[in-house]
Amino acid sequence: MIDPRKEFSLDDFETTAEIIIPKDPLERVIGQDEAIKIAKMAAMQRRNLLLVGPPGTGKSMIAQALALHLPPPTEEIRVVHNPQNPERPLVEVKTRDEVQREEMELLSAQGVEVDPKEVPSHVAEKLGYRCPKCGAYSTPAEPVCPKCGTPKIVQSSMGPFGDIFGAIGAAFGIASFPPRVTTTVREGGREKIVVYESAGEKIRILDEKMLEKRRAIEKKKPYKVIVPLKRNPFVMATGASETELLGDVRHDPYGGHPQLGTPPYKRVVPGAIHEAHQGVLFIDEITHLGPLQRNILTAMQEKKFPIAGRNPQSAGASVRVDDVPCDFILVAACNIQDLPNILSPLRSRIIGEGYEVLVKTSMPDTPENRAKYAQFVAQEIAMDGRIPHATRDAVLAIIEEGKRRAKRIDGENGLTLRLREMGGLIRVAGDLAVMNGDRFIERKHVVEALRIARPIEEQISERYGSYQAGVAKDITAAQKDMVYNYWNESDLSGYQ
Repeated sequence: MIDPRKEFSLDDFETTAEIIIPKDPLERVIGQDEAIKIAKMAAMQRRNLLLVGPPGTGKSMIAQALALHLPPPTEEIRVVHNPQNPERPLVEVKTRDEVQREEMELLSAQGVEVDPKEVPSHVAEKLGYRCPKCGAYSTPAEPVCPKCGTPKIVQSSMGPFGDIFGAIGAAFGIASFPPRVTTTVREGGREKIVVYESAGEKIRILDEKMLEKRRAIEKKKPYKVIVPLKRNPFVMATGASETELLGDVRHDPYGGHPQLGTPPYKRVVPGAIHEAHQGVLFIDEITHLGPLQRNILTAMQEKKFPIAGRNPQSAGASVRVDDVPCDFILVAACNIQDLPNILSPLRSRIIGEGYEVLVKTSMPDTPENRAKYAQFVAQEIAMDGRIPHATRDAVLAIIEEGKRRAKRIDGENGLTLRLREMGGLIRVAGDLAVMNGDRFIERKHVVEALRIARPIEEQISERYGSYQAGVAKDITAAQKDMVYNYWNESDLSGYQ
C-alpha cells in the first residue's frame, strides 16, 4: 500500500486501490498548500478566514478540515425557565465538568431496571405488565392480554364507572395504566418506601435515596439544551434564511398558557451562529446573505446574539433570550467577482482578525503533483463508493485532461485545480466501467467519458454553431412575438 504522505510516483502502483486515503481532511486537499498552511494557523489561533476563488477548488473542504483541527467544545448552552417573567427566559452556560457531574447525578437517580416477573404480582398488574386473569406477562403497550384476550385494565379514580371506561379504552387500544406505583416494604424492622415505574420492557425500581436525589434534581429550574456539549464543530450556513441563521421562537397557538401551551423556553430554537459556538461557521457565497451580513458582523463583535421570535404574527414574537453566546470562527467563501458585495465592515473584521486567501486554480505539472492527482482520483472513487478503482493508464488519461483544462480555462501550463469538474469526469468513467462489467476504470472509459460528459454549451455549439444560434433555432413562432424570458426585458434582435 502507498502512503501519500511519503513521496511516490505513478510507476509505484497498478491501480488506485493501492493508495491509502489520508485520515486528516487537510491532507486530502490537492494543490492548495498555502491555503492549508493558513487554515492550520487559523484553527490554532482562532482566526477568521475568507477564501476567494471559483467553484470546485476545495474551499468547503478546507473549511471542514479546519473545524476538525479545533479542540472539542467545552461549553453547553441552555435556556432556563424564568418564573418571574416567562417571556424572558434566561441563558445558562455549563462547562464540561458541570455537565458530566449532572449526568452522574442523573444516573445515580435512575434506579434499577428489572424484569416484570421479579416484582410483586400486584405491582406488575397495576403497571399493565401482568394479566390479572391468566397471569401472562406482556408490555403495557398491549392493553389486551395476547394470551387470553382479556383487557388488562386497572381500577382508576374516575368514579364508579372507571372500570367501564377503562375497558372501552382497552378495546380501542388506549391504555389506562398508571406510570408508577408506590408501595412499602419492610426491611430491617422498618418500613421503606419503594416506587416502581414503567420503563418499556422493564420495570424501574427506586428506593428512598434515589427518590431524594430525584427530588433534588426536580427542584432545579427547568431548562432546554439548545447547544449540546457533544456536537459537530462545523456548521454550514450557506444560503441560510434569517431564522436558520439567527434563531427563532416557535409558534404555539396556546401561547404560554400553563395548562395547554408550551412554555416559552421550550420553544426557543438556536441559529447557526449559536450552534457554531466554539467551532466554525462556514458560509459559501457569503454575498448571497445580503443585509444579514450585518448580523454576522454584530455576532462576531459581541460574541453573543439574542434569540427572538421573528414572525410578528407568531406567539413567539413576544419571547426574547438575551446574551446567547456565539463565539465562532467565520470561514467565508466567494468568487472574485463578488468581492465588492461583501459588507465593508465585515471585510475589515476578517482582515483585522484573520486571513484572506486567493485559492489556486492550477498547479505545476511535476512528478510530485501528478502523484497528488493519483491520490485525488483514489479519494473521489472511495468517496463515491459505487465505482471501481482506476488503472494507472486511466489516471494518466485524467492527468492529460487536467493539463488540457488548465491551458484552455486558465491559460497556464500545469494541472487544473478545478477538481469538482474533474471529479464528475471520474464518476462518468466509473459508471461506464460498471455498465460494461469491467473490473477497473481504464483509459477507454475516460476517453468515452470525455465525449459524453461535455458541458451543454459545447454540445449546443457543435450542433448549431453557437449558443445564440441554438436559442434562435429552438424558439417557437409564438415566442418570437413576445419577450423571451419574463425577467429579460430585451428583444430577440440578438438571436436573429
